[in-house]
Amino acid sequence: MRHLHLRKRLSRALEPYPASTRGKRVLDAIIYFIGIVGPLAAIPQLVKIYSMHDASDISLISWSTWALFDIPWIIYGFVHKEPPLLIAYTLWLVFNTLVVVGAILYG
Repeated sequence: MRHLHLRKRLSRALEPYPASTRGKRVLDAIIYFIGIVGPLAAIPQLVKIYSMHDASDISLISWSTWALFDIPWIIYGFVHKEPPLLIAYTLWLVFNTLVVVGAILYG
C-alpha cells in the first residue's frame, strides 16, 4: 500500500515530506503540535467527571460517536503512514473513551 500512496503523490505532483520550504515545515510542526495538544482540551471535562463523580450533563451518545469516529481516522493514518493523524486521533480516542467510561460510571 505504501508504494501506491507514493505513486499517487508523485503522479499528482504533490510535494515531498518534509517540505522543502521553511513556511511549510513550520506548518507541519504546528499540525504536530495541534495533534498532541488538541486532545488535551478534554482534560477539564475529565477532571470534572472523575473528581466530582458527576457526568449528568454529558451526552453519552455524542462522546461515544466521537470515540467511534476516531477509529477510522487511526486506521487511515496507519495505512497511509501519516503520523499527525495517528498521534492526534489516538489521543482523541483515549480521551473520548475516558469521558464515555466516566459518563457510564457517573452519569
